[in-house]
Amino acid sequence: MSDPRLHDPATSSSVPRDRRPCVLLVFGGRSSEHEVSCMTAREVLAVVDRDRYDVVAVGITRDGRWHLQEHGPVSAPGALPVVDESGTPVSLAASRLLSESSDGSVQVVAEVDVAFPLLHGPWGEDGTIQGLFEMAGLRYVGSGVLASAVAMDKAVAKVVFATAGLPQLPYTVVHASEWADDPAAVRESVASLHYPVFVKPARAGSSMGGTLVEDDHALAKAIALAQEYDPKVIVESAVEAREIECGVLQEPDGSTRVSPPGEVAVDHGAGHEFYDFAAKYVDGTSKNLIPAPLDDSDVQRVHGKAIRAFDALGCEGLARVDFFMVDDTLYLNEVNTMPGFTPYSMFPQVWQAAGVGYAELVERLLAHALARPTGLR
Repeated sequence: MSDPRLHDPATSSSVPRDRRPCVLLVFGGRSSEHEVSCMTAREVLAVVDRDRYDVVAVGITRDGRWHLQEHGPVSAPGALPVVDESGTPVSLAASRLLSESSDGSVQVVAEVDVAFPLLHGPWGEDGTIQGLFEMAGLRYVGSGVLASAVAMDKAVAKVVFATAGLPQLPYTVVHASEWADDPAAVRESVASLHYPVFVKPARAGSSMGGTLVEDDHALAKAIALAQEYDPKVIVESAVEAREIECGVLQEPDGSTRVSPPGEVAVDHGAGHEFYDFAAKYVDGTSKNLIPAPLDDSDVQRVHGKAIRAFDALGCEGLARVDFFMVDDTLYLNEVNTMPGFTPYSMFPQVWQAAGVGYAELVERLLAHALARPTGLR
């Protein structure tokens, strides 16, 4: 007999019919991807259906403070957007967004029905804010605590993917203590991968802190850069490969769809050795080829492995699954549980190719979040 505590019907009640669902849009955050999150929030705020939803935007500053964002993120000329710190300070208690007046009285800003965390990187995409929402009994867009945490930690995710039988490039994990105590052993482990290698933080995104390393002489500098973002570092074999990405989307009825694959094309002549932050977000020297020029059998392989990776982590709602294609071999790179989400990012673009526009994509994600129960699923 199932334990009734695992699914309480009281936690699955729908939004009262006398009002529209209230969406808490959260962005910014403490990670190095603060600006990327703000770019995403600006675009989502522009398309979310205000006739269907009441929307409350909250920005998290780099030091973790929550502020209302009446006009969305702000930016100086020529700079990327950031959280507006002049907004009213707020906090979340259960499903209520609260503000405190100067006299100490507490006011309810909003009764929240669903949260949309547009956060990238640690302290947002890694299960931390998902845990807060779970404790509050609040529905939210995207994967739960475990899937978010494992996907964020590429070293742990690789173990899960290996168990699921998904091919990956050779790699080694460098912990801060190992590098400090026995750098020779680390160098030997990295050398076994054969140069060139790619060095990157284990828990970061947007290609921040990554370096293509041609030989042992450049390894220390690359590890130092990666450790500016995360003390745990991954070193992978670097190969000539096509970068293939596709989107996975869960519908409100629980069914799962996979988008047409896209391919990342980087202009190496513009000074980019790989698909780095500037190529993604700043200078426009990368292009997304959608659909990717693949034959039908390769598309089916991409789709099959994307679903296996999504299921292996226990993802929910959405994910972007990234692959390296070397000749005829398809290697899983990573799964992003909250991928880049501007209209120019790969995830919305591949769904646009499947006939799902940007505004409709936002609506489907909110509908899926509102339809699923809270608590253990």
